[in-house]
Amino acid sequence: MNKIRLLETEHRSAYYNMALDQALMSTVGDSIPILRIYGWKPCAVSIGYFQSLKEEVDIKKCKKLGIDVVRRITGGGAVLHEHELTYSFITKRYPANIMESYELICEPVVMCLRNLGFNAQFSPLNDIDVDNKKVSGNAQTRRNNILLQHGTILLDVDVDKMFSVLNVPSEKMKDKIIQDVKARVMGLKKTFDEVASELQESFSRKFGAEIFRDDIKTDEEIEAKIFQKYKYSSDDWNYKR
Repeated sequence: MNKIRLLETEHRSAYYNMALDQALMSTVGDSIPILRIYGWKPCAVSIGYFQSLKEEVDIKKCKKLGIDVVRRITGGGAVLHEHELTYSFITKRYPANIMESYELICEPVVMCLRNLGFNAQFSPLNDIDVDNKKVSGNAQTRRNNILLQHGTILLDVDVDKMFSVLNVPSEKMKDKIIQDVKARVMGLKKTFDEVASELQESFSRKFGAEIFRDDIKTDEEIEAKIFQKYKYSSDDWNYKR
C-alpha cells in the first residue's frame, strides 16, 4: 500500500460509530486502506456479535446513566467505552491467518505506545499490554474479502463504573473480579490528541504509506445513517441473541 486514507470522525454515538464502520467496508479501495480514529459520546457499552445483551449488560443501569448500548459486527466481549481512543482499520489486503492479521494490524498500535514511552507488547490473540497490564483490546470481522479491525486504546479506566453496568457471572465473586481487573488493566494518562497523532504516524511508518486526511463522502454518510437508524439503533439487532 502506498497510501492510507485517514478519517478523524471525533466523538459520536455508539450507533453512528458502528454504522460508519460498516458503511466504510463497502467503499474501501483495493490499494488504499482506511484508518479511522474516533471516540464515543455519550459513553457506551458495546457487546460482541455472539453475545447476549440481556446476559452481559445491566440495561436499566445504562439507561439511568445515559449510556448507549450497541451490538458490534465483530466478536469479543462487552466493553465500556468512555475514556479511550478507538481506531478502525479497513483493508482488502491482509493475511489469511487470523493470528497473523491481528499481529500485523496491532503492530502500529504497539509502535505508537512505545513512541509515547510505554513498554508495549502484542499479547495474542488480540490484546496489547504495557508491563503485563492490558491497555488495548481489538476485534475483527471479514466480509466479502474485506477485513475490519477496530480496537480501543485506554486513556483512563473506571473499573467500578464498568462493573456497575456489566453483569458478572457471580455476585459473590464480584469484588474479587473487580480487584483482579484493576490489577490487570491500565489507562495511559495521555490525551486523545497525543495518542491520535502518534497512532497515525505509526501506521504510516509500519506500512510505508503516506497518510492523507479525508472527509466522509456523501454516499458513505448516507449509508451510515441508514445502518444507524435501521440496524444499530434497533432492538432487532441489539437483542438478536
